[in-house]
Amino acid sequence: MTREARQQGEPGGHTGEPASVPPPPPQPLWRQRHFGVFWAAQTLSVLGDSFALIALPLLVLQAIGSLARMGLLTAVGGAASVLAAVFAGAVVDRVDRRRLLIVCDLVRMVLYGVIPLVWLFGPRIWLLYVVLPLCEAVGMLFAVGYVTVVRGLVGTEQLTEANGRLNATAAAAGVFGPVCAGLMAAAAGPATAVGVDAASFGVSAACLLLVRFRARPAADADGPARRTTLRQDLRTGVSFLCAHPVLRSLTALLFVFSFLTLGLTDLVIYHLKHDLGHDDGTVGTVMACGALGTIAGSLLVARIRRRLGFGRTWPAAVALSGLAFAGLGRTHDVPVVAVLSATFLACVAIAGTCSMSLRQEVTPEPLLGRVTSAFWTLQYAAAPIGAATLTWAAEQQGTAPVGLVAGGCCVLIAVVALFTPIRRSGRTP
Repeated sequence: MTREARQQGEPGGHTGEPASVPPPPPQPLWRQRHFGVFWAAQTLSVLGDSFALIALPLLVLQAIGSLARMGLLTAVGGAASVLAAVFAGAVVDRVDRRRLLIVCDLVRMVLYGVIPLVWLFGPRIWLLYVVLPLCEAVGMLFAVGYVTVVRGLVGTEQLTEANGRLNATAAAAGVFGPVCAGLMAAAAGPATAVGVDAASFGVSAACLLLVRFRARPAADADGPARRTTLRQDLRTGVSFLCAHPVLRSLTALLFVFSFLTLGLTDLVIYHLKHDLGHDDGTVGTVMACGALGTIAGSLLVARIRRRLGFGRTWPAAVALSGLAFAGLGRTHDVPVVAVLSATFLACVAIAGTCSMSLRQEVTPEPLLGRVTSAFWTLQYAAAPIGAATLTWAAEQQGTAPVGLVAGGCCVLIAVVALFTPIRRSGRTP
């Protein structure tokens, strides 16, 4: 319970003084200007980022036509993200978070902008293996900072709703982004789509210049003064996760879930282009349909969590995502692939928003960056290996059996969650 909630729940004393007037309820999110600008900045950034999601694998396919190399690129980027997560929390808890977000956007604008310029002189696959890991590392810094500032924008009471709306509009941008990326890749080449991604980060940085966050608690200022080492910072975050029963269970289960699912996008792209023989436009359309699922899940998550509680919502979402994953490689009908992709991403959005909101709610502000960093480091530690393994196995054995095994394991994760403190975590809003 928050300090404000505790204060509102305490009866007035018997001192003869009039009871204090309770503070007014928070404004609706759509009326909060700074949240609105932040919301718009992230939507624009994701709109461009969805171009890279499609364009970078297509650049690899266009140049060498190898799913294994696509998976390797995803794995290298994921490994850089995991490595950055180790120190991201320490950085976020020490610096001005708004400035950090702006710098991260500008760095990614420059890095992604290099690709279309170099591609004017011919494909340079090695460049992708340089740029993507750097962008993923910077992106991890941004992501940890992003998680820590949402509570400073809207407060604890509106966290799940705010996270849901941010995810929903990001997915809405993802509906148009993949379609445009596929069409642009077909008409002007994937490198041009990456250029659009670079421009989007510049617009996002300009929007963030207009945002002001609430002041961080005074205790937060004491953390950096202690000059703790990187090992101590990571240990602090890990210790908090291990001490909290629900977060401990979530971290362990998401470690396995991330290993199984990080390579899903590459698997779907390969299935559509190699197994079914469709073009880049179809890839973009299917990805856009999948993003519609994310929108639906993100808009529904606050209501579902209020009604069912975290302990029922999270396992159910993971189980349904596994069932959808299991069927993706077995269908040869593009509309069915699109529906299953949408179902998978809707469930991932519900589970992910619940997980992030719970972590934001229970973690003290001074520790939020380090706990988030430790959580993501542990969650994604094996994910790059999983992405490379998944795509290699699909190239060797086919997408159908690999999808079936990975999806079945996701369902098993949900079953295991029912025997952990996650199931008894109550109805936290």
